[in-house]
Amino acid sequence: MTDADRNNEDAATRKAAMKKRKQKVDTCIGRAEEQRGVSILLTGNGKGKTSSAFGMALRSLGYGLRVGIVQFIKGKQLSGEEMFIREKHPEVYFHQMATGFTWNTQDRAGDIAAAESAWAHAEKLLQDESYHLVILDELTYMLSYKYLAEEMVLNALRNRPEQQSVVVTGRAGGDALRDLVDTVSEIQDIKHAFKAGVKARKGVDF
Repeated sequence: MTDADRNNEDAATRKAAMKKRKQKVDTCIGRAEEQRGVSILLTGNGKGKTSSAFGMALRSLGYGLRVGIVQFIKGKQLSGEEMFIREKHPEVYFHQMATGFTWNTQDRAGDIAAAESAWAHAEKLLQDESYHLVILDELTYMLSYKYLAEEMVLNALRNRPEQQSVVVTGRAGGDALRDLVDTVSEIQDIKHAFKAGVKARKGVDF
């Protein structure tokens, strides 16, 4: 067999494999007929959960759709995404709990009060059908630390408007949350520059 024959055979094999793969994809697309908002949990120990959520926010804004964001825990230090959205997209509903990380505050009563106040903003968004996408950044910690009642949060997520999508980020959060949402993506921590002594980078990490 010549090299040309081998190349033709490889091309034919690849074409057949791609055709088979396309048939599988088309079958899956054909089965997806339900039109409704989805709930997504971005979790795991790896970097990129909030970044992914904000990517979806930009995607929605690109279509001219309404977006609401509530950030739990963060807020003491300005982030690039916050500055961009507040300056370039003031129409976005943006609220931060603004207490910083819990290991900094060391005030459980104060953290619970701040969480409940931030949750009031989240609950408002989850009842408003005009919002296409709601992002609840770091909400899982509020459940893990028992700052918010789990069933209250789950009911709000479960009973939101049918066409509204919601993204929850953060580590842990409990099995009930995982069971409730439509999609769970877990980001693994394989390697991180910070553990090697590299400082967090403006425009990359914050």
